[in-house]
Amino acid sequence: MKSTLQHKVSSRKARLCPGRAPSLSGVRDRTDPEWSPARIARTASGESRRKLSCETLYLARVPCASPAGRAACPPWSVHMKVGFITLGCDKNTVDSERYLAQLADRGAEYTDDLADAEVIVINTCGFIDAAKKESLDAIVEAGRMKDDGRCQAVVAVGCMVQRHKEELAEALPEVDLFLGSSEMDRLLPELEARGLIEDQPVAHPGVRLFTGDVRHIRYLKVSEGCDHGCAFCAIPLMRGKHRSFALDEVVREAQLLEAQGAREVNLVAQDLAHYGRDRRDGFTLPELLESLVRETGIPWLRMLYLYSSGITPRLLEVVARESRILPYLDMPMQHASDSVLARMRRPERQRTIRDRVRTIRDVVPDIAIRTTCIVGFPGESDEDFQQLMGFLEEIQFERVGAFTYSPQEGTRAAEMPDDVPESVKRERLERLMELQRQVTAERYERFVGRTARAMVDRIVDGEAQARTVWQADDVDGVTLLDGAEALAPGTIVDAVIEGIEDDVDFRATLLRVVDRAVTTVAPRVRALPVVGASIGSFGR
Repeated sequence: MKSTLQHKVSSRKARLCPGRAPSLSGVRDRTDPEWSPARIARTASGESRRKLSCETLYLARVPCASPAGRAACPPWSVHMKVGFITLGCDKNTVDSERYLAQLADRGAEYTDDLADAEVIVINTCGFIDAAKKESLDAIVEAGRMKDDGRCQAVVAVGCMVQRHKEELAEALPEVDLFLGSSEMDRLLPELEARGLIEDQPVAHPGVRLFTGDVRHIRYLKVSEGCDHGCAFCAIPLMRGKHRSFALDEVVREAQLLEAQGAREVNLVAQDLAHYGRDRRDGFTLPELLESLVRETGIPWLRMLYLYSSGITPRLLEVVARESRILPYLDMPMQHASDSVLARMRRPERQRTIRDRVRTIRDVVPDIAIRTTCIVGFPGESDEDFQQLMGFLEEIQFERVGAFTYSPQEGTRAAEMPDDVPESVKRERLERLMELQRQVTAERYERFVGRTARAMVDRIVDGEAQARTVWQADDVDGVTLLDGAEALAPGTIVDAVIEGIEDDVDFRATLLRVVDRAVTTVAPRVRALPVVGASIGSFGR
């Protein structure tokens, strides 16, 4: 019987690649000459023949690393140009930068132009259905580029592959290599065995290879995996149990990011508050923050994603004391109905969340708190939803992200009846986000007329876009900053908040420059050295 994922793959192909008709079984039938790997693959614009040589990794494994094999291989295999598509969370961004640094160490050349890439790597996300759909779209599109352009090989890695590797391999034969999150230590050996990278390092080993467009904003993953076991979440199935990285390792990586031009470092994990609890050295999140303040000169340190149950008085004391640790917490609660929270297997209840928020605001009065909610979880009644809406109106979080529930295979919630109709889920989501738009505008009004610390991010059409300490990159809007058009990205300023635009953005005027950014930084493709780092060292 065809799996749900295979149904989705074939439907994605049918929509994105109308010239590629799925077989009656919903996936390519390898016995059907129409869809044999050696057969011409149809595309929307016509037909293009696949090359069956060492260019096609899983079909013809010519040992190109040997002198004889290397002579038989095309020139691109010696100095491979690799493009990366990174989907999902910021933790995936960190992973991709690490993988790219290792590839660059073996002679690969990174390109941000996928049309110029000889190998395309898709780092997938498998958190919710929308993320899986986006990952499938990217894989199918990369397959089209392999048919029509310079691309010779497609590699799919990451969370979705970890969970659905066999199904994906059956449904997507155009993908040459699948590696789950726990298998990433095989990436170099697999590519090396196929002659796609050098078998000996050709550059200094690197920890991270910057690939974005805003160099001064970086992410620092401090742990891997999760022990919480929430009923709706498949992350423990994809990433395993919680493992904290050694404090000195994390600090060393932060120093390297600083050397690459980082001015804001965002700490990320499945739950930052659990950092260090699995280790015997006694270092937890407060000690890590203090070490980062002491051992680096990074001006802004921001915490993203930590459970309220792990926010301790000691942590809040450090945040209140250290000005370089921003007054900002991303604290997902998921719901406010105790019955829904219990079914979700969340560690908090409405009262404990309320009490924790009050404590946080008492200790750090100007802090911005962001949270996340799920609507339409199995059994969510109208009364449950009204409790959630009432709680959001009462607590007045600065920002809220929300999504509709979708069952994830292998989770406890997937065994529950998905009894909330999709139309009801969408309607509840719209109502929640409309309420939060009003709440955000009201919360932001308290800043109007005040002087705020901000960082310039970019100049767009002659206008400076910045963010205050209360705005995380990419999710919390921007600050439109008058008078800062000549400042380099990464410059920290004081600005007067003049008003709110579109309920989510600040309008501000430059008051003074506090810390001017250096405009010359290390070249984008340079990978800085790190002791003892490898692809597998931070993996499962």
